[in-house]
Amino acid sequence: MNQRTTDRSSAQETTKIRVLLADDEGMIRSALAALLTLEGDIEIIASCADGEEAVTEALRLQPDICLLDLDMPGHDGVEVAERLRREITARCIIVTRHARPGVLRRALGVGVAGFLPKSRDASEVAAVIRQVAGGARYVDPEIAADALTAERCPLTDRELDVLRAGQRGETTAQIARALSLAPGTVRNHLSAVLGKLGVPGRQQAVHLASERGWL
Repeated sequence: MNQRTTDRSSAQETTKIRVLLADDEGMIRSALAALLTLEGDIEIIASCADGEEAVTEALRLQPDICLLDLDMPGHDGVEVAERLRREITARCIIVTRHARPGVLRRALGVGVAGFLPKSRDASEVAAVIRQVAGGARYVDPEIAADALTAERCPLTDRELDVLRAGQRGETTAQIARALSLAPGTVRNHLSAVLGKLGVPGRQQAVHLASERGWL
């Protein structure tokens, strides 16, 4: 009898969904980790405070699911998901307080499997984790509807890459190194961005593109 109970317990342990959680807000991170652990079939194997730590721990621990805040220092949730896609099989879910339609398109473009607002309670987040762990995708219906009606971005994917790589004030040379481009090519892309958006400088372009959800 005791042996059968032990066997059942071992089987339950092996079926737990191993989740890496990343959010730069410590209180939210701790509360969500505690609530998800109560679900029984979910195990929080790492709790990370920024994007760089999330990448490092995900590569080390190989989780089933990475639950990533969109806005984190170092690397945002989409950047983390893009980096991990090339290295491990974990599926990524993005949670965000500000669900901009352009970010949804960017997230889906790098293979993110789930996208939902932080306003959802822990039981709903757990349900999405199970759905994604089972191989499905989930996008919050309101965010999806907003994405369908949002203004179309006039910038090309490469122009957005250049703008994103320089949004924290990086120099042309730094952007060029990050994207493996020639500095002259970066300058050409930035010139095209300014012309299309009708703004005088890069920071104004970053602000406008962010406000409209393109970054």
